[in-house]
Amino acid sequence: MAKDQETLWRRWTTPLAALVLIAAGAAAYSNSLAGPFVFDDVRSIVSNPSLRNLARLDEVLVPPPEAVTVTGRPVANLTFALNYRLGGEDVRGYHLVNLAVHLLAGLTLFGAARRALLLPAWRERFGHAATGLALAVALVWMLHPLQTESVTYIVQRTESLAGLFYLVTFYAVVRAIGSERPGVWHATAIVACALGMATKETAVSAPLVMLLFERVATRRPLKEVLRCRWPLYAGLAATWVLLAAVMATSWNRYQTAGFGLGMDWFDYACTQFGNIVHYLRLSFWPHPLVIDYGAPLATTAGQIVPSAAVVALLVAATAVAWWRWPGIGWLGVWFFATLAPSSSIVPLVNQTAAEHRMYLALAAVVALVILGGYAAWQRLAARGGETASPPGRAWRAAAVVLVLAMAGALGATTYVRNIDYQSPLALWRTTAAHCPDSFRAQLNLGAALSDTGDYAGAMQAHNNALRLQPHSEKAYYNRGMTYRLTGQLKESIDDFTRAVRLRIDYPQAWFNRGNDFRDLGRYEEAVRDYSMAIGFDPSYADSCQNRALCYYHLRRYDEAWADIARVEALGGTPSPELTANLTAVSGRPR
Repeated sequence: MAKDQETLWRRWTTPLAALVLIAAGAAAYSNSLAGPFVFDDVRSIVSNPSLRNLARLDEVLVPPPEAVTVTGRPVANLTFALNYRLGGEDVRGYHLVNLAVHLLAGLTLFGAARRALLLPAWRERFGHAATGLALAVALVWMLHPLQTESVTYIVQRTESLAGLFYLVTFYAVVRAIGSERPGVWHATAIVACALGMATKETAVSAPLVMLLFERVATRRPLKEVLRCRWPLYAGLAATWVLLAAVMATSWNRYQTAGFGLGMDWFDYACTQFGNIVHYLRLSFWPHPLVIDYGAPLATTAGQIVPSAAVVALLVAATAVAWWRWPGIGWLGVWFFATLAPSSSIVPLVNQTAAEHRMYLALAAVVALVILGGYAAWQRLAARGGETASPPGRAWRAAAVVLVLAMAGALGATTYVRNIDYQSPLALWRTTAAHCPDSFRAQLNLGAALSDTGDYAGAMQAHNNALRLQPHSEKAYYNRGMTYRLTGQLKESIDDFTRAVRLRIDYPQAWFNRGNDFRDLGRYEEAVRDYSMAIGFDPSYADSCQNRALCYYHLRRYDEAWADIARVEALGGTPSPELTANLTAVSGRPR
């Protein structure tokens, strides 16, 4: 009877573990569903015209360069287009998909880790505890607050979705090893890898990492692995061609990533030493977390040498482990390979550091800590003359309590971090507090403070932004808007003038300077500015509406009627009062 109960328990441990992962992940992110669009969400989702017409699949798969985060990432953009088709700009749908992607990634990591620990290479040491260890790895990874940027920040679905495809590729490779019918798993791995390549460049390392995993798991030379499994690895390598094609068709996005964009590759590479050390610190102590670090560069020996020494030691340790303890060495390879696309020598000029880059790399850190801790206990138990395998009830109870405590602390921290995403003001206030020299933190904090009516605080943030970047048209525009809202139209006009001098094709700045001139009764100047705004953006219905009002005051009624017709043609609703006044003075019926 006891044996039957044990068999029944083992049969249900895997689905129960999956339920634990789903419940814990849903609870930790339960307060993330109402968070508004923030930061690059606006450019890549709200203002992305390629999402509006799913029938034009060619446009969906090649989004405009202005939608920076999804340009060159067609699969991610397609998911946002589906979101828009189903729910428009209702943020809850986008958040639900992000959460679903993260939960699936956690479940896939659990499945892959469990299956890997049951392979002959690790079965003797870890097989009896494979389900529990895999659950611990997946649970800690999924609930870790370092993942919030990839889940709660909507547009970073690019990172989590690419991570999901990477993990599915890994799971399929693990299942293929030792399978009597590996063909299905080979096909699954290749398709998932291809989808990852079309989602984000972070998938580039997948073919190599999977090949090295099979080398470690089967303890066979690489030549033999390639000879026996060449269809799989040929197919995985072929996905690099897809990645190259996607990058070639979206070169405009690489005005923010690549060489020759004003940031020296050597300076960027030196900066990454400190960033990698920072990511590792956040892995063990996830505070403070910020959405934008800006683009600071490490330029002094004091900034570079200590962190470079730490990274060099980690690389050396990975190399040594590869020869002596291949499983540990492979985790080191996973860590550096998944970070390499963003944390090596190719400059990402707008953002030299970002927390979402640790989405996949964190799995290696968590696995190393949990599996290493378990292996250390086994050695200690063996030295004490105790049975190292399987663990006794007391140890299992202690391990469960420890993992639950860790998961609870991480989940609670994630829940608290999600509160920052509930409003742009809270998010940018936190960011500016921890990164006061981040231009974009000050820029966005000023806009958020202005939106909430704190004009004095907004003005201070605007001035901070201009101190950091004196030639930013956006900072002048934001400060000009705050001046306008406080009735300081002369100062507002001056800032809008600076903005259009720095960037002439800035329709919003022309439009709002036109509004200032209109409010001052300077209608000819207002007409000129509205015309400039319309010239740069012919769909700018508000400019047509306001120019019609100015034409009315200038008694240029035919031109006013023409602008009202443009408003209607653009799908807008002309001002009833203006239409009535024009009808009265011109005698022209509507």
